[in-house]
Amino acid sequence: MKKMVTAHKKVGKQRYRETHGLYYDDFEVGDVFEHRPGRTLTDVDNIWQSLLCLNTHPLHIDAVYASKTEWKRPLMSSLVTLAIVGGMSLNSTSAKGVANLGWDKVRLTAPVFVGDTIYAESRVLDKRMSKSRKTQGVVSVETRGLKADGTVFMTFERSFLVPLRKHSVDVDANY
Repeated sequence: MKKMVTAHKKVGKQRYRETHGLYYDDFEVGDVFEHRPGRTLTDVDNIWQSLLCLNTHPLHIDAVYASKTEWKRPLMSSLVTLAIVGGMSLNSTSAKGVANLGWDKVRLTAPVFVGDTIYAESRVLDKRMSKSRKTQGVVSVETRGLKADGTVFMTFERSFLVPLRKHSVDVDANY
């Protein structure tokens, strides 16, 4: 990133408003964004989200069943961790995005359990101007989910459409 992008914009004398995300112009291939804060995972996250997604595999929602597996306890559903890591990455990647274009190469590389604190980071893989939307560009990132001890438990690639700064609409103007 050539210059640091502020998370606030001035809206009056000694008054600032939080702003989220980056414009196409702000991304540089190779930039890495560490997403904070982290998130400590709970039983509620696992059970509610598993049931919401209709993932009723007992490994995620039945402690007695899970106690008889190699894990000896419920395993956090990958739908839960994908949703949380994806959400963690939004603010500093696609918060100004027009659309998500796709997720690729989702890999689950280590188990995650209730009580684990997770973090995420995204590396810009590519950026190009949109062929059909001349005021927007496509940005591709690789996002990694990491446990507090540094273990990578998930990776995925994601592409999204984001406006150029000079063609943006100030959606924060009256917000």
